[in-house]
Amino acid sequence: MFVCHDGAGRVLLARRAAGARDEPGTWDCGAGALEFGETFEAAVVREVQEEYGVRPLDVEQIGVRNVLRGDPVESHWVAVVFAVRVDPGGVRIGEPEKFDALVWCAPDALPVPLHSQCAESLALFGSFVSGG
Repeated sequence: MFVCHDGAGRVLLARRAAGARDEPGTWDCGAGALEFGETFEAAVVREVQEEYGVRPLDVEQIGVRNVLRGDPVESHWVAVVFAVRVDPGGVRIGEPEKFDALVWCAPDALPVPLHSQCAESLALFGSFVSGG
């Protein structure tokens, strides 16, 4: 998982399109999966380029999340979360089958509804930005 930011306080969120794997119509940070033999950082760089058409300027690990989804639990995985600084001028929708809109926003002025996993990643980003 990753939170793209502009280095000036804004974060980038994408609205999940009708063809998204889950929770269409919700706003989300970026995410993806490792390819065999790939490092976490290389996966983040690849996913940011695929999803947003831009190469990251900085990639920093900001936390690890234990993700449990469903009640009862239907899926469980570990997410390594990164803060990724990008140039806002280069950002575009790279996967229109998955996303239908992008928005830059302040962390205290987020669009709704958020994807069920977004708030926890944004909280890690908030701690990263505040230094704690």
